[in-house]
Amino acid sequence: MRLRARARRLNAKAAWFDGLTMSAHRVERCALRWLGVLFIVGLFVSSAACGGAGLFRQYEYEEDIYLSLDGSATVYVNTSVTALNALRGTSFDPNARVDTAAIRGYYTSPVTRVGRISQSRRNNRRFVHVRVDVDDIRRLSEAPPFAWSTYQYKPQGNLYVYLQTVGGAAGKAGQVGWTGRELVGFRLHLPSKIRYHNTHGNVGRGNILVWEQPLTDRVRGVPLTLEARMDPQSILYRTLWLFGVTFLAVAVAFAALIWWIMRRGGKKSVEPT
Repeated sequence: MRLRARARRLNAKAAWFDGLTMSAHRVERCALRWLGVLFIVGLFVSSAACGGAGLFRQYEYEEDIYLSLDGSATVYVNTSVTALNALRGTSFDPNARVDTAAIRGYYTSPVTRVGRISQSRRNNRRFVHVRVDVDDIRRLSEAPPFAWSTYQYKPQGNLYVYLQTVGGAAGKAGQVGWTGRELVGFRLHLPSKIRYHNTHGNVGRGNILVWEQPLTDRVRGVPLTLEARMDPQSILYRTLWLFGVTFLAVAVAFAALIWWIMRRGGKKSVEPT
């Protein structure tokens, strides 16, 4: 009888311990879930605070420029067909499937080369996405789709200066279902450390600057000036140089340590016993 009672007590303790362990696991899983949620929320908040524009900012028309130090650039244009017609005076059918051949012909010029073209839908409107390469950003205004801007890129003292002025638009906006809250964005990816810019915001991760303008202002041709000044040496070059210096310093330190160990061992081996 005593053995049975003892066994029951042991079983009860084991069951209580198992229940406690399971509860602890549940608490741990719940805490990890909440930590994950808080991390994601913090990521969104910090991105919004540091990047100037939100992670999911949507533009009715956007020019995204990747500039190299030699003046060459890749431009990604993301626009609704209705915005393209209104701003640049084209006559593409906003209700039909995008004619990629016509889009390619429109963006091709003696100074530009057209790469990938894709399309999408958002808010019941068709969007087109075009990649354009140019060897000299200063000549981009010679291509009709970018003729509303003037581009300057030149050295000034110890810095490179980029200056773009976006001027008048075609102003062909009709009844297309816009709410008045739509935005136009100009995004600039720079290759070196930014010393000055006039975005009135912060530099985004990846050395990105963003200028925004209400679509209504862009349709009316309200001027927009984009200015940035940067170092003449690319961030990639500087990073590789620092990595090389660090690697060399580590190699020298490691060689010195081996030399010290071998020298110390040699001294011990000749000591009299």
